[in-house]
Amino acid sequence: MASIGAGGFAPLAPGQGAGWAKLAAAVEAQVPPAEIETIYVFHPIKRAGKEWGTAVVTRKSDDGRLRVYTARYMLVVRGKERGQSKIEVEEVALSPAEVLAQVLQATADRTGDAEPPVEVAPGTWFAD
Repeated sequence: MASIGAGGFAPLAPGQGAGWAKLAAAVEAQVPPAEIETIYVFHPIKRAGKEWGTAVVTRKSDDGRLRVYTARYMLVVRGKERGQSKIEVEEVALSPAEVLAQVLQATADRTGDAEPPVEVAPGTWFAD
């Protein structure tokens, strides 16, 4: 039996929900899902009727390193502008996998996020 979260609904899995769906569509427009190596999602922040989410998406480069993309969204979840969003997908680095893991952990530590980023399977984000 699934646990019930706030509002009487089962909590969403990491990377699921309206903001994440919009972000996944923006990522898909820039990075073919078949080329995605990994997706890491940070715990979203909800404050003042808005939700912010960040994902790190990687794909292999020709030389074996990872091309790293930062994908961010801001979604208005309450008020008369509900449903409006801002989406940003940007290629930010070319990195060995070992370095990426260290950077992700350091980012979670620096922001004080109690939960480290969660790896999400590309199939979870993208419909076939």
